[in-house]
Amino acid sequence: MSRIEIKMKHDDSILLQAVDEQVQIIEGNYYVHPDLVKLDRFEVSDRVYNCPAKGKCLWVDLNTETGWINDICWVYPQPKEAYQHIAGWFGFYPSHKDYEIKGQL
Repeated sequence: MSRIEIKMKHDDSILLQAVDEQVQIIEGNYYVHPDLVKLDRFEVSDRVYNCPAKGKCLWVDLNTETGWINDICWVYPQPKEAYQHIAGWFGFYPSHKDYEIKGQL
């Protein structure tokens, strides 16, 4: 079984865990199934990025004990046809200033 963990750098807390089909790697970024993202901590913003290949995505912020972290990840609610397999999935960079991804697929 393959498994990844996304851990916050400042306190080593686990942001989420994903196994096998709960995570996809697309263009080097990790996309996790929406069921793994606790919406009591994550908030989808109205800030938009328009990707030429995938379409419109929305940035997602994280509520922490010390305040909000903007742009912790992103989501494509309605990507272009070739990327329908990531619709609603949350994207995470492999390296980010606030978290790290451990494990392998």
